[in-house]
Amino acid sequence: MPSSKAPENDPMPPLGKGFEKLTRARWLAGAGPLLARLVEAGTQGYPPETKRRLMILNMIAYLIVVSTLIYALQQTFLDYDRYWPIIYINFAIVVIVAAVPLVHRFGPVAAALLILVTECAALFAFTYFLGRDSGLHIQYIAFAAATFVVYGLGRMWLIIPSIAVALVLHLLCWFWFPQSQAAIPTPQDVLDSLYTQAAITTFGLIAAAVFYAFRLAENAKAETDALLRNILPDTVVERLKAKPAEPVADTFVEASILFADISGFVPLARRLGAGETVALLNTLVSRFDDLAERHGVEKIKTIGDAYMVASGIPEPTPDFAARLASMALDMQETVRELRAETGHELNMRMGFATGPVMAGVIGRQKFSYDIWGDAVNLAARLESTSVPGRVHICPTSCEKLRDVFEVEPRGPIEIKGVGQRETWFLTAVRVSSPSA
Repeated sequence: MPSSKAPENDPMPPLGKGFEKLTRARWLAGAGPLLARLVEAGTQGYPPETKRRLMILNMIAYLIVVSTLIYALQQTFLDYDRYWPIIYINFAIVVIVAAVPLVHRFGPVAAALLILVTECAALFAFTYFLGRDSGLHIQYIAFAAATFVVYGLGRMWLIIPSIAVALVLHLLCWFWFPQSQAAIPTPQDVLDSLYTQAAITTFGLIAAAVFYAFRLAENAKAETDALLRNILPDTVVERLKAKPAEPVADTFVEASILFADISGFVPLARRLGAGETVALLNTLVSRFDDLAERHGVEKIKTIGDAYMVASGIPEPTPDFAARLASMALDMQETVRELRAETGHELNMRMGFATGPVMAGVIGRQKFSYDIWGDAVNLAARLESTSVPGRVHICPTSCEKLRDVFEVEPRGPIEIKGVGQRETWFLTAVRVSSPSA
């Protein structure tokens, strides 16, 4: 709203010299909850996205109320007899816009309409009284950006008419209210001050609206990227972003696969109930996820109480088998720790295999990065024939690990789909090994 000079306004209460910092901190602490309640006023019951937009409208309304009230007081002390029509219009704006939080109950766009109609009418009246040299009508230009913020992008049926009305009013102000016909003769220095304030307000509103739009876009992009990276390996995400139409499918000459499954999970879950079972699994899987990140291996998926992890994919590494072996031993230690913490009888069977695998992104909806091949099938068979609390490994894995890890022969066993094979249990890291 128009003003002849910049207001000097400090909302902070007076501070004593000796306790300035303490008093300021106490004031801020007390003002925080009050400010939060004011910003959220009238927005209860709306969806999160709508509520955020209405909270922005509340903040805009409070800023309009404070600034307009300051302008009205300035004009009162500057020259009441000259500017009294403008003063009363400003006070009317304060009363109307202060009701914005109460208007939210009439719908998600009611407050936006109230603010825009009030501002359109007020700018037109101000330009009539002060003339077009005041520059107040250039604030209509900000409506081209502000309407997207206050209405939301999904309401083009409101946005386009609002912009059109603002454009028409801007042009009418220019042609109807030349300075020679201003209702209130105003000194040039006051007009210069008004024009400066109008320009600053217009640039500020447009910049704020564009910033808000780009901020929302950047936040949405960051959230989508974070979600993708939580589902897929980072290198796969980059490939999908670079060539979204190209399928992701790779063959790896050698990688290691680990299947882990809780022994006796079904009776345990029946005894605990859904709530405790989910909480227990969430704790266990979260700790496993931390271990996977620490050891630099790739979690593939969980299926109920089963946990599948791989090493050497999607980025091959020379020590892929050792990484996954360390992960397996740490997983067993984690199970022992959780068993001691909860008192539940927790044990995990594990199957560990090494060999060629294929990997790729499967599906269009609820897609996943999955792996398949002989090594994957063998790891699953080794897990099913393992012993609770042990890591069951294949001959290829044993050859790769026995110099760094201690292994214990299990002897030949019959593996479905494979036949009879010699297998081993992975027991610990060799203390004497330089790599350990």
